[in-house]
Amino acid sequence: MKHPWVALTLAGCAIAAGLVWQLARPPTDVSLGSETVAYVDNASCLECHKEQATQWLQSNHSRSMATASPKTVLGDFANAEFRHQGVTSRFFHEGDKYFVHTDGPDGKLADFEISYTFGVAPLQQYLISLPGGRLQALQIAWDDVRKRWFYLQPQEKAPAGDVLHWSGNYQTANTMCIECHTTGFEKRFDAATQTFDSRWKEINVSCQACHGPGARHLAWAQRHKEGRALADVPGERFGLTEATKSTQAKLQVDVCATCHARRSLLRALPQPGQTRLDHALPLQLTAGHFYPDGQQMGEVFVDASYRQSKMYQAGVACTVCHNAHTGKLTLPGNAVCVQCHSPTGNAQFPTAKGDYDNPAHHHHKVDSKGAACVACHMPPRTYMQIQPRPDHSLRIPRPDLTLRIGTPNACNGCHADKTSAWAVEQLRAWSPSKPRVEPHYGEVFAKARAGGPDAVPALLELAGDARYNAIVRATALSALSGEANAGFSVRMEATRDPDPEVRASAADSLNAVAPEQRIDALVPLLRDPVLAVRMAAARSLSSLPKNRLGEANLNAYDAAISEFIAAQSHSLDMPGAHLNLAVVYANTGQTALAEQHYRAALKIDPDFTPARANLAALYNATARNADAIAVLVEGLRRQPRIGELQYALGLLLAEENRMPEAAAALEKAARLLPERPRVHYNLGLALQKAERFAPAASALEAAFALNTQDAAPAQALAILFAQRGERAKALRWAQTWATLVPSDPRALRFLAQIRSDPAR
Repeated sequence: MKHPWVALTLAGCAIAAGLVWQLARPPTDVSLGSETVAYVDNASCLECHKEQATQWLQSNHSRSMATASPKTVLGDFANAEFRHQGVTSRFFHEGDKYFVHTDGPDGKLADFEISYTFGVAPLQQYLISLPGGRLQALQIAWDDVRKRWFYLQPQEKAPAGDVLHWSGNYQTANTMCIECHTTGFEKRFDAATQTFDSRWKEINVSCQACHGPGARHLAWAQRHKEGRALADVPGERFGLTEATKSTQAKLQVDVCATCHARRSLLRALPQPGQTRLDHALPLQLTAGHFYPDGQQMGEVFVDASYRQSKMYQAGVACTVCHNAHTGKLTLPGNAVCVQCHSPTGNAQFPTAKGDYDNPAHHHHKVDSKGAACVACHMPPRTYMQIQPRPDHSLRIPRPDLTLRIGTPNACNGCHADKTSAWAVEQLRAWSPSKPRVEPHYGEVFAKARAGGPDAVPALLELAGDARYNAIVRATALSALSGEANAGFSVRMEATRDPDPEVRASAADSLNAVAPEQRIDALVPLLRDPVLAVRMAAARSLSSLPKNRLGEANLNAYDAAISEFIAAQSHSLDMPGAHLNLAVVYANTGQTALAEQHYRAALKIDPDFTPARANLAALYNATARNADAIAVLVEGLRRQPRIGELQYALGLLLAEENRMPEAAAALEKAARLLPERPRVHYNLGLALQKAERFAPAASALEAAFALNTQDAAPAQALAILFAQRGERAKALRWAQTWATLVPSDPRALRFLAQIRSDPAR
């Protein structure tokens, strides 16, 4: 009996995380209603608002970026030397000009003038002007606490030519940094010439960075002084696009999150007061950036952590804890928490009332490090080597989750000599009536990241549970992207959620469902009031023929897909934008454009795996397997430990019937992706085809062990052992196959045949 060979094909990759969505807009002024609002000189603001000006001048915002000068440069430029990975850099000055002698883009040592300082505390970086309008961030920074030079990414080997070298694409401050260190930044990247003509209204984070362009406010103030009224336009007060003092708490958080978040811009010049997803797409709780339970891992700043918190849900604005103009805490130490979490409480937040600054609650010696509220509820993580940043999710320590899913906890962050089991017992002893073992969304995300068989139902349950914050539900929906059949009703309902982040993620998650279901769910979102939702709907519909959308919807679709394309076109200095365009062009049958943008992404970053894998998939889909194999082989030459590329190569080689090579590639993939059942399954098929039956059986058994609800490995094992004449093993796996899919007549016939054939 021959094994019915299951074809091995290369599946297209989903759009990668870290999308760079930015929408091109007019470069100078901002249109609000029928008026055009312009920026003014920041001195106009400081002249009238003396108290706020005094406070702001103390802030890091006021010194976020500056022209290099004796007043602004903090580092040691008195011929100080710093050695890193075989390169000795020397810092010196000539009069009021500052230089570094270091390896340049060509790898040769040369002198480079410092153009701008970047930040002040606890470290200062330096920007160097290179041809093409590029401002590059030197990776040797000044530690202003220890008064020393240090390297920001000591673990990275980034020689000249690498994207992480100070002169590389990922250190271009025009792209990566300056927009949040200046006011009114315009990147102005020309994709044709690969050059920048970047500009800003103010060189630091000034008043208008938070309150919006000030021309109308200046006019309002002048007329107010003269006793003449100036009517506000919709969305303005006092002629400002954002009067933060009177703003709702969550909208105020959005103002701060414009920069204090890891996000992708949707507009070239976002303005305070805009709905968050009308100008940016915030990062969700994705692997590599966050632990499964949502604690910060990568450099994610504050926003996504804070939006998980009960404080955010209760309407606590940033300025409850932070002075908006100095950036410092409004009160010292625990006092900032006790303004609400005290026996007297705060009428604005009545649920926070309680006696918390008390050893009966924190179980540590008064005034000790452990008695600080932030020690348990905002444990820090160090970024840029020397900057500890508190986690703003303000969570209760959960050492029980450490035991179950391996996430860190605040208890063992201090008591590193103790076990997590010890921490669990301590918490239980302190609060016997409240054992910290309740379910947590981190367990669902941990299952999803591991590819567990019950992950999809758990994600659907989480996505549909309105008790969870929008960022949690949106992350669950995004994890369902590519699921064709599971939980359509839950995802359909999410497209009508009041929160636009949930609606946008629901639209993304429906990219693979049946055409009629997709149309029913997503066509209404083409007219959503929020930009990110319209774009997500258009992208998920882009793989369908336009004529299926209905004549009445074509204009809305064309407008939304144009917004999507415009957003990417603003960011063609980054590979993610090219990837996004390529996916949509591939969806719409424009394969030449898709190939062009995949190639452009790889030119910017040759190790950008999603573009490489998708380009191989495009070649495979257009009968260019030789080109697909060449693309994957080149990627693996550069990065041999990328399991996804090894897996894709193995599938392609199997499709070409090059079974020994396919098996070798899939064996490497299985070692690199040991938790992926489908990798082991396809390895088993390739080994069987190559007549390596014993390792084939082992691979198929490994696949089944990883997902005991998948009938495919059981079917393959039953057939393999039947072919080998091992009746007992064939019978056992045939029974498993039939048990898993009792309605499949093939399984029942095969089982009956095994039972009736004693020769087997």
